[in-house]
Amino acid sequence: MQDFPLTITHILRHGQEIYSDSEVFTWQGDSARRASFGDVAARAGALARGLSGLGVGDSDRVATFCWNHQEHLEAYLAVPCMGAVLHTLNIRLFPAQLAYVIQHAEDKVVCFDASLAPVLSRAGKEALSKVEHFVQIGAGDTSALDEVTGRSPLLYDDICGGNVRDGEMSWPDLDERQAAAMCYTSGTTGEPKGVAYSHRSTFLHSLALLAACSTGLTEADRALVIVPMFHANAWGLPYGGWLAGTDLVMPREFLQAPHLARMFAELSPTLGAGVPTIWNDLLHYGETQTVDMSSVRALTAGGSAVPRALMEAYEERFGVPIIQAWGMTETSPLAAIAYPPRGTPPEEAMDWRAKTGRVVPGVEVRVVSEDGAVLACDGQSLGEFEIRGPWITAEYYKTPSDRFHDGWLKTGDVGTLDERGFMQIHDRSKDVIKSGGEWISSVDLENTIMGHPDVIEAGVIGVPDERWQERPLACVVLREGANVSGEDLASWLEPRVAKWWLPEHWVFVEALPKTSVGKFDKLTLRKRYAEGSL
Repeated sequence: MQDFPLTITHILRHGQEIYSDSEVFTWQGDSARRASFGDVAARAGALARGLSGLGVGDSDRVATFCWNHQEHLEAYLAVPCMGAVLHTLNIRLFPAQLAYVIQHAEDKVVCFDASLAPVLSRAGKEALSKVEHFVQIGAGDTSALDEVTGRSPLLYDDICGGNVRDGEMSWPDLDERQAAAMCYTSGTTGEPKGVAYSHRSTFLHSLALLAACSTGLTEADRALVIVPMFHANAWGLPYGGWLAGTDLVMPREFLQAPHLARMFAELSPTLGAGVPTIWNDLLHYGETQTVDMSSVRALTAGGSAVPRALMEAYEERFGVPIIQAWGMTETSPLAAIAYPPRGTPPEEAMDWRAKTGRVVPGVEVRVVSEDGAVLACDGQSLGEFEIRGPWITAEYYKTPSDRFHDGWLKTGDVGTLDERGFMQIHDRSKDVIKSGGEWISSVDLENTIMGHPDVIEAGVIGVPDERWQERPLACVVLREGANVSGEDLASWLEPRVAKWWLPEHWVFVEALPKTSVGKFDKLTLRKRYAEGSL
């Protein structure tokens, strides 16, 4: 067999040459601007030339601080293919964490949206002074950033300049095992940790996305990429979609339900990808407004467990399935996706779809006890999931960790695995509630509570209890105008969960705190409880 390098350069060329008329749509707030794959590829080549002119060389880190849009996709293609490393900065990190990752990754260039300049400036002078060049995308007031850095940014269009007209880019030959991109974990405990994705891992992950037992992307699809491009490479959809010739709809900062409803109506996506809170907001918007999902074959959801009630509501109201998937920054991220097994009766399909997911081809998963013993795949034995595979990270960037051993990654997720490869995560190891020697899954409890018609969101934490060690406290966001008490919710919950799972403590809040990746921030909830503010 030929020794053919598995690089993002091949992904770029394939989309450019085979699917040059596929399109990228960037939502502008009232309409979408569009560009063909051929045009985007040409601009990616121009960007690579421009970055080379700034002194960006092999393995230098080029960061992005951007929403989802065409220019961000151009950086996705240009930076790895020129031999540099794309570092997607999470715009929702706390300022201290943002400063840390910029310095830890040693970013040489930061490309940023002008509208995000004030947010970027909060990283502070010490971190930003070490960046050699700032490149501004779009128009806007950058004075806050200029004041911190002591200079004005370069303009993205000037960096590309006349390079678009300079003919076909001559991309360098690359080692498939060199770093192509990097993303930092959200850092809910300790500092964020860097994960470097190789060209090879990205190529194989992209192929996995195209499989029919995965998202099944094809040229016939148009994907609405709501999941941010700074979250584990937008779940790989920009690369997978480019490889398959899938039209890509980029929503920029317009993630509110009215804008998303217009995108569905006017751009007719066949597939959407976003966290459950996004789909929940759109569902509630659809109670009073029209949401046309007639073009949609499926929506994918991940980042946190998808409530069964949410999936059932989408089936009932829109006739659209929400497909639950699981992964982590460390897993590129696709690791499992919840399609019912062959022969499942229709009335049982939702039981399987409500599970965390079935392990996808290319990765291996096992469940391990606290003493390190590998447990049976029987759907009953509870332990920590460990995972390995060609797109699973083997170490954190410049950060030693005890989460790696014998070629396996400890995920920190606790659950069960059955003989068919279906995972069921019951909790994060740090979030599971230990009450009277028994475990209570905060995730399962949250999802059940969110099945109540008057509940929009529910976050559950364990609080100290003199008798039982810990008991669950439920923090609930109610639908506007609802008049429901904790006793009402407990009564409704009683036939649906084990009796000893029922929370004695209920708190009603206007909103739940979220992490930078959209999960319920239980660290903050526990802190508020300790401070007495819950």
